[in-house]
Amino acid sequence: MNVLPTLFWIFLKINLLSTSGSASTGLLYNEAVGTLLTEEQFVQAVGLSTLLPGSDALQLAMFVGYTVAGIPGGLVSLLAAILPPTAIMLGVVLALHRFQREAWVSRFVEGLTPAIAVLIATVAWKIFNSNGEIGWQAILLAGISLIALLRNAPAPLVLLASGIAGIFLFK
Repeated sequence: MNVLPTLFWIFLKINLLSTSGSASTGLLYNEAVGTLLTEEQFVQAVGLSTLLPGSDALQLAMFVGYTVAGIPGGLVSLLAAILPPTAIMLGVVLALHRFQREAWVSRFVEGLTPAIAVLIATVAWKIFNSNGEIGWQAILLAGISLIALLRNAPAPLVLLASGIAGIFLFK
């Protein structure tokens, strides 16, 4: 039995039916454990994909595909995992491109902008305040980082410098 079409169908179906990593993990568990993977392999796959930076869903797809069918399985699973969101985004871009001169589109985007800014600020505050107390070290690093970013310093450099400073400030 050729497992590549099975892998393609499983990951295509999962990425068409779910919108989040945790939902897709649950669907993948139901589809793959017992037929393609053991429970131990699945737990290892989820653990590894969670630890690595980037999209958990894509890493999980590649890991499962590779475990089941080697490099071809990883590539087929990755293709099936990225196909639905890519097709949806292409459709949205084509629709927006067609309607870009319409006044309601620009007003729609203007309405989204403050909501997105507040959403980002809320998430940043939750992360900043996650340990329950905000010390002078955190305020100092946040202030210096804000100034650096306002002066157009590269964001990865600011993150790296803050991480290194955190080693010495948070003992």
